[in-house]
Amino acid sequence: MKQIRLRYAGACRVCSAHLPPGKEAIYETETKTVRCLECVPEAMSPDLEPPCEDSSPTRSGVAGWSARREYERRKTNDEERLREKWGRLGGLAVALSDERQSTKAWERGAVGEERLGARLDSLATDGIAVLHDRRIPGSKANIDHIAITGRGIWVIDAKRYKGRPELKIEGGILRPRVEKLIVGGRDCTKLLDGVLKQVGLVRDLVGDVPVTGALCFVEADWPLIGGAFATRGIHVLWPKRLGKVLAEEVPGDVDVAAMRELVASRFKFA
Repeated sequence: MKQIRLRYAGACRVCSAHLPPGKEAIYETETKTVRCLECVPEAMSPDLEPPCEDSSPTRSGVAGWSARREYERRKTNDEERLREKWGRLGGLAVALSDERQSTKAWERGAVGEERLGARLDSLATDGIAVLHDRRIPGSKANIDHIAITGRGIWVIDAKRYKGRPELKIEGGILRPRVEKLIVGGRDCTKLLDGVLKQVGLVRDLVGDVPVTGALCFVEADWPLIGGAFATRGIHVLWPKRLGKVLAEEVPGDVDVAAMRELVASRFKFA
């Protein structure tokens, strides 16, 4: 990554901000994309040490850090295998080969977390605290984002899926009612189970403080009117809508600063 002065107009890969010619920006040589300087904290190289939990301004963590780190690890391993296989032609083989889908998926997920993280960071005030990329104790899994408002805590899972999220209801009067989460025609109901588990872990820590789960789909095919819904207690929505919901939860009775410290002490930066 390097800082350059743009010769042509572009758009930040994280927050999608317009970058006019002559603007200083960060150029990512691997992906041939740019980021605005405001998104530099999310642009730190995976080869660097992760930010210290007590340092500022990265004390809340870096959105998408662990997903991007895993992407870079897999990408490096894939390239090393190609170089070993093709010897002196290894460099050419790397240049001509497409990334494996299982590797590319991590990069795609990292971008979704980074974009949602930038949206959430813009909401951070004395009334809203945000934590990113929090490790679940005793597990390799992590919680993408945690937002703490005056009325409670939100556990947020970011997904960068194509297609339209929909709620499909089966059964009813004569059969048990079953609610399914469908995204682009695919059954993604298992995503709800993951969020519910994360909500339960946070709820065990904070006691009577309300804890709400959210699945936030970045770049999904949302309709112009409506679209957001809730199922099994989990809100399914998009970044702008989530930001509006969180903003409406200020003020409240929750001590945001104290609750942030409690949650951060249990779920540390991944």
